[in-house]
Amino acid sequence: MGKLKVIHFVAAIDRSLGGVSAYVQLLAKELGRLTELIVATSPTANPLPVDNCRVVYLPLPLGQIMEFRRQWARLLRQERPDVVHVNGIWMLHTWIAQREAQRMGIHTFVTPHGMLEPWILARHRLRKQAALMLYQGRALRQADGLVATAESEKAQLLRLGFNHSVSTIPNGIDARAISLRTDWGARGRVLFLSRIHPKKGIELLMEAAAMMGDALRGCTITIAGEGDAAYVSELKARAAASGLCCTFSFVGGIYGDDKWRLLREADVFALPTLSENFGIVVAEALACGTPVITTKGAPWADLTARGCGWWIDRSAENLAAALREALSLSPADRERMGRAGRRLVEEKYSAESAAKALMEIYRNKEQR
Repeated sequence: MGKLKVIHFVAAIDRSLGGVSAYVQLLAKELGRLTELIVATSPTANPLPVDNCRVVYLPLPLGQIMEFRRQWARLLRQERPDVVHVNGIWMLHTWIAQREAQRMGIHTFVTPHGMLEPWILARHRLRKQAALMLYQGRALRQADGLVATAESEKAQLLRLGFNHSVSTIPNGIDARAISLRTDWGARGRVLFLSRIHPKKGIELLMEAAAMMGDALRGCTITIAGEGDAAYVSELKARAAASGLCCTFSFVGGIYGDDKWRLLREADVFALPTLSENFGIVVAEALACGTPVITTKGAPWADLTARGCGWWIDRSAENLAAALREALSLSPADRERMGRAGRRLVEEKYSAESAAKALMEIYRNKEQR
């Protein structure tokens, strides 16, 4: 059987956008080895490089929605893909991308990327209810299948009942390209690296730090990421006024080699999030050999099961306790946890495995 032709649609692939952009970048590198892959997206200010595929740019502004539909339909007619895979929901563009493909008899799959999790549904609830009634519910029902990135997300999708054909394929990273740390000594560094957004839990990190008092004296908590300027300013002001014994350092978006250096030099990586469908930066930290603290809002039970971090109920008290334990680790214990995290990523969360699993889903649909 020859190679399938697959188009992945994603609204944008930009370094400032976090998880979905990184997911498509990493997936394409491996999926492009197995199929003829086209990634359709929109132009952005800081696009991530995407290998092993052809990238096609389409207009995204809502005022150009008809032009988007025209260009997308022309792309489908020209390429005649076997599969269209839509990443993300809620936008009119994702619905149009799916609808036009199905009108042409093309198999379509949707990865919601956590956008149907309870916390997300509760945010702007009336707007989402309207979207579900007008187009999004129908789109989910009509997809050939939905792809979840964790079993907890699959359970939520099945509870909602829009579509009972749901597969779980964890996000993957290329651990082979990530260097493992070699220094396991304590540095007094806690790292948060993600999009700066209220759901990510930076305020909770500040509450936990306040509870720890002198236990954090001399430590630095680095906040790396981009976000709404007003919200970032509010967080900086709160940190400055707190009188904490540690230093909160806001360093903005960090990318490339500088990102990997931060991850390797941290004693512990902390993501006290409200909700994540995966949390790709958790896998990246583990691949670097850095223990991780995250909350049960993220699907990372493996942290405790595999002895490479802390998976906690979301409270300032629990976060403070985990931080105390992480910062008091001996170099030998930190190395043990770090190497366990690296093994976990290599065995379970590789982009190569994710690409092969997707190909199996595509092939099974083609053969029916």
